[in-house]
Amino acid sequence: MTRTILVRAFVVVSMVLATHAYLQSAQRDAAAAMVRPLESIPLVIGGWRGIDEPAFDAETLRILGADDYLNRVYVDRNGVTAGLYVAFYASQKTGESIHSPLHCLPGNGWRPVATSRVTLPAGGKSILVNRMLVQKAAMRQLVLYWFEGRGRSIASEYENKLWLVWDGFRRRRTEGALVRVMTPVGADEITADRTAVTFAQQAFVRLREVLQ
Repeated sequence: MTRTILVRAFVVVSMVLATHAYLQSAQRDAAAAMVRPLESIPLVIGGWRGIDEPAFDAETLRILGADDYLNRVYVDRNGVTAGLYVAFYASQKTGESIHSPLHCLPGNGWRPVATSRVTLPAGGKSILVNRMLVQKAAMRQLVLYWFEGRGRSIASEYENKLWLVWDGFRRRRTEGALVRVMTPVGADEITADRTAVTFAQQAFVRLREVLQ
């Protein structure tokens, strides 16, 4: 191995170690930018009424590692349902961060059938979110999810991690949340898309009242 390669390897390792150390420090100093607990998100959002799902058991909470979470099913006047799941982390560090639905849903038996991204007009802006069609036996669900934190709404898991490092260095803030909306897919996938998008648009405004 040449001297140049050794120097480059040393620089890369030093940068990784420095980033890890700084994130460790930032997570101790960062204030959790959550104005109110997630449970304060209204049970009524537009024409939807929410019902809290049963609390997670101790083992699930341990694996999740979140500082706060919300797990509700909202129902509109026509009986159409939309699930809202939010997991909030007051601080994140290397190796301990948000669990992506790309890993969690398959772990719960939901097989991804199709994945894409869609633009969601919400709160006077347009945000890019992930769209997944998942299936378990004969059941299908339409999923929209994105990462919310430090004033940003991000679809890409990798972009979210880059911003996490940047904000840890520049702002000493590493908090963030996963937002996921799920709705059943019947015979009409277009209707399920419309339901998920409509609910996500209204829920986004309420989320931004709690997360900053």
